[in-house]
Amino acid sequence: MKTSNEPNYCQRVTANDGALGEQHLRDFQDNEKSIPTILTTSQKLSTGVDARNVRNIVLMRPINSIIEFKQIIGRGTRLYDGKDYFTIYDFVKAHHHFADPEWDGEPVEDDPCEVCGQNPCVCVKEPKPPCAKCGKSPCECGPKVCSECGLTPCVCDKPTKKRIKIKLADGKERTIQHMLATSFWHPDGTPMSAQQFMESLYGKFPDFFQNEAELRSLWSAPDTRSKLLEGLADKGFGIDQMTEMQKIIDAEKSDLFDVLGHVAFALTPLTREERATRAKLEISTHFDSKQQAFLDFVLAQYVKEGVGELNQEKLSPLLKLKYNNAISDAIADLGQPERIKDTFSDFQKYLYQGAV
Repeated sequence: MKTSNEPNYCQRVTANDGALGEQHLRDFQDNEKSIPTILTTSQKLSTGVDARNVRNIVLMRPINSIIEFKQIIGRGTRLYDGKDYFTIYDFVKAHHHFADPEWDGEPVEDDPCEVCGQNPCVCVKEPKPPCAKCGKSPCECGPKVCSECGLTPCVCDKPTKKRIKIKLADGKERTIQHMLATSFWHPDGTPMSAQQFMESLYGKFPDFFQNEAELRSLWSAPDTRSKLLEGLADKGFGIDQMTEMQKIIDAEKSDLFDVLGHVAFALTPLTREERATRAKLEISTHFDSKQQAFLDFVLAQYVKEGVGELNQEKLSPLLKLKYNNAISDAIADLGQPERIKDTFSDFQKYLYQGAV
């Protein structure tokens, strides 16, 4: 049985689910995404939906129209690379009512066995020879023991990533992974090494902030953070390059703030989970219980997805996700929209405040 910890693995999509349901449907249709994997619906997917990689259709309610039946089955007939068939699970025996040989066609018989010429195959399967070591079939030998450490699994030291130190103009050293391949490009189109990118980024920082306190202040509010990222992107330091730099400084579980803080001031990166844990201590003393519950949900999304979850345009989707599309419930818990917006913006400073 397959299990998943992804909260959006299975989603409901009906006419009553509004914009959130439409977003789940668009994500389901996007073949570059695997979540949501399962959609449940009453009638919304019977017509007009082109999801080419549908592999399974499950019928759980009676169907009284042959047209509707064919339209539902038609969701699985879309062609897609690597998709040779789809499967119908009919728990209501709808196909018994709508047998249509002209539309269904003749059943396709499997090819006969190439050895015996029969379908199904009647070849006699010879048992595998016994293991030369234990004499049993199947083999009952235990897991292979490492010849070096004598343990299973092997606990020998794995080769560590080669690292180099870079000293920037402030005299402080930064440690990065040694990159054999070029990962960065200058705005003029010429390739750059990771060291050259870091040096160039460091040189542009005075155009945006003068010290660590100013960087923390800019990053702590969604609007000024967005303007800072836009300004850096205009200079050739976009989100993709910053994300690549996260890998090079071993900060993939950190915030993009940590990339800037490490390059600009040699700050040690924190993981998003560490930031969220620190912020919760402050949140518990500045917000009421219902606000804390919502902010805990926001922080969980932040830890999982990154700083993009803190953008102002993410507030509405987060509310709908937390309150199952019932904005009236969110207002009852958190107050009027302007107060909710202030709560969402104000708490973020606790993620990025310096050590006390």
